[in-house]
Amino acid sequence: MITRSLLCAAVAGLAVLVGPAPAAARPPLRTVATGLDSPRGLAFGPHGELYVAESGRGGVGPCPAELEGGLACLGRTGAITRIAYGSQQRILSHLPSVAAPGGAGAAGPSDVSVDSGGHVYFTVGLGGGPRRRGPLIAGATGLYRAGPDTAVPAGLGAAGAGSNPNAVLVTGRDRLVVDAGRNALLRVGPRGRILTVATFPRRTVAAPAGLPGGPPAGTPILMAPTPTSVVRGPDGALYVGELTGFPFRPGQARIWRVEPGRPPQVYATGFTGVVDLAWAPDGHLYVLEAGTLLRVARRGPHQVVSAGLTAPGGLAVRGRHAYVTDCGVCRGTGSVVRIDLG
Repeated sequence: MITRSLLCAAVAGLAVLVGPAPAAARPPLRTVATGLDSPRGLAFGPHGELYVAESGRGGVGPCPAELEGGLACLGRTGAITRIAYGSQQRILSHLPSVAAPGGAGAAGPSDVSVDSGGHVYFTVGLGGGPRRRGPLIAGATGLYRAGPDTAVPAGLGAAGAGSNPNAVLVTGRDRLVVDAGRNALLRVGPRGRILTVATFPRRTVAAPAGLPGGPPAGTPILMAPTPTSVVRGPDGALYVGELTGFPFRPGQARIWRVEPGRPPQVYATGFTGVVDLAWAPDGHLYVLEAGTLLRVARRGPHQVVSAGLTAPGGLAVRGRHAYVTDCGVCRGTGSVVRIDLG
């Protein structure tokens, strides 16, 4: 099962394959936070404070399962960090995290969202299929709301061993969760009731060359997209980014437009692996993928805003600046950078 840790690492390698962007597409980066453990999603609070989900570095165990091909050890090293007034502080710590011994490939808190009252919600998506996760890992996966002293589960824990929440968006009375395990966009009610807003259809694609044990290149295969991110657009609709399975296929990932009660519609195409989405006040949609920040064009090629990012894990836009978690798979050296949108 795909997690943001696998996505961040894979698209970082893919950025090397697709080549660097022109120098003109690399505006100066300003670092606003450092010393983070596998930073992923981020979001602004009602007073301009910036919150970051840190997936942590796993722990000393137990090591009940394998995730994404290797031994995974459970720990309490995940965190939520707040950046405000030129300083940063971990306002929540000791959150669930799994990683290889030594902290590589961490999965844990994957996204964060803040409502108008300043209440902080975050997802913990620990990856791995239901057959590969021990009960300790499966039980820690879900949507959480930060309480006065700790994090209190707010539903989704009962979604089953296959649940893998990647992203959260709290807007108005809605708590929306992208669940990669279910291939769905979910709404979690105040009492934890889970409703499916949309599921995303499979499609037939040609098998790539060089898949160990896979079908011959060009063989038609049925592929389910993996949703990764959700944002509400200026038109009130929801926009969901996707992956297209591993190995990633340049240009095949899409962005979906979702209106509750209607089938999802393709809004934009031509992406490799969407890590995160954000709308800017000027009405442009920005996409984070493959070490690159893009401005979406409905017609013609998408515009590269910034390239050369290292395994980025999340995106938020405020005013004329984008904020990106850089080195989203790095233990202790992850950061948040600010990019001028021009």
